[in-house]
Amino acid sequence: MKHIARSTLIVAVFFGLEKVLGFARHFLVARQFGLSAELDAYNAANNLPDLLFMLISGGALAMAFIPVLTETRQKAGQEAAWRVFSYVLNLLFLVTASLSLLIALFADQLVRSQVGIVPGFSLEQQGVVVNLMRLNLIATLLLSLGGLAVAGLQSNQHFWLPAIALSLYDLGGLVGVVFLAPQSGYQLPGLRLPALGWGVYGLVSGTILGAFLYLLIQIPGLIRYRFRWHGGLGLKDAMVLKSLSLMAPRVLTMLFIQLTFIAQDNLASRLSPGSITALAYGWLFFQVPETLIGTALGTVLLPTLAEQAVLQDRQAFQQTLEKSLKVILALTIPLMALLIVIIRPAVTIFNFGNDGETLVVWTARVYLLGLLGHALLEVAMRAFYAQQDARTPLISAALTSLAYLLLGMLFYRPLGAPGIALANVVAFSGQAFVLWGLLHRQRQPGWLMGNTLGRALIAAALCAAMPTLIFTLSHATLPMAILAGGLGMVILVVLALPEIKILLRL
Repeated sequence: MKHIARSTLIVAVFFGLEKVLGFARHFLVARQFGLSAELDAYNAANNLPDLLFMLISGGALAMAFIPVLTETRQKAGQEAAWRVFSYVLNLLFLVTASLSLLIALFADQLVRSQVGIVPGFSLEQQGVVVNLMRLNLIATLLLSLGGLAVAGLQSNQHFWLPAIALSLYDLGGLVGVVFLAPQSGYQLPGLRLPALGWGVYGLVSGTILGAFLYLLIQIPGLIRYRFRWHGGLGLKDAMVLKSLSLMAPRVLTMLFIQLTFIAQDNLASRLSPGSITALAYGWLFFQVPETLIGTALGTVLLPTLAEQAVLQDRQAFQQTLEKSLKVILALTIPLMALLIVIIRPAVTIFNFGNDGETLVVWTARVYLLGLLGHALLEVAMRAFYAQQDARTPLISAALTSLAYLLLGMLFYRPLGAPGIALANVVAFSGQAFVLWGLLHRQRQPGWLMGNTLGRALIAAALCAAMPTLIFTLSHATLPMAILAGGLGMVILVVLALPEIKILLRL
């Protein structure tokens, strides 16, 4: 299974590139807009289009569709797999287009009602949210097609084009930030870049461009694997029906997950201006390590776990999960401790001002407490879908959403934006631990963690103490944070070396 290590490294590298571009984009956005009402409106306008994308093609296919495509390919060949893929593509695109039209028509009601997205916004802000949401739906349609292509390529164990696609998406966003949004062009040595001055409308225009590039880069991969489009919906095809039977609960699962983000902005809109943006940037800092570890590993493991499940190789299935668990424990626990300490200087580059920086820092720190839980969740969810079990993730997601809503209502008034982040951490980490507990009950013959957890805790203590000492002896500046981060990574690698070797042998 050495292809897992190689593919994980490739995916992590491209995910890392995407995060660099994403940080550049968010850095420029922050410098232009700050923690403003306009940027709050832009972030809030993404919710329903993102929900639609995740429900219909992004999240639903990646986990629920790939196991069926894998089974079809093994039993009936590549052409049969592409036929099933085409039928599902046709059906889901029609659904996406229809729902996009409905959201566009009823955007006012969805935004302005008391149970809507941002009931606490002013009428002017709500109007901006409505306009931006309608434009975002164009990007949603393009991303939906791209998401379908990603599922087809990943089912063929092809990961690098889908990973590059994310970087191109952010590249389009950068075009919006640099050329379309600013009132005056950025000054380079001997050159001033052109600027159209579209404000947040320039940001969403860049998103549309990025979505087009996201789709376009997938096409060479589809050609390489001899994709041939088939017309029709295939509603009498047994594998199409099987796909839909798995995707239906997956859609509901994603609905519960995405509703937490809508609830997040609903609660945050009732707080001080900038709270929604603080949550967005806190989540951004958290998403970097979570994506590089949890998402990258889970993405690459899913096709392998699906193959092992189809072949009913329970021993190999459990060994793959055991190894992934060790890797996640060894990497996320020390990294969480390190980032919580060194994050303050990193936030200063966004120029949010003292109060804004404090709000973003504490929101990000709380989110980082959930790094282990979210990384574990990435693999656990895929383990159930690999076994074509969509029911267990659905039930757990429903309970998680309920827990998040109750905790969010309890925490958001006294703790502000960090309280909403805390609700996320508790709810989703709890879901991860429950799902891994259920997987542990399936073990054959058992999972041996050795001293992985002990070394991870020692590494976490050192990773937290070392930058604290550096900041005490000097100042918590960005150069000192980079130095502390580098030293912390050395500690992490040394103490996690056995798990890193496990990853390389996968």
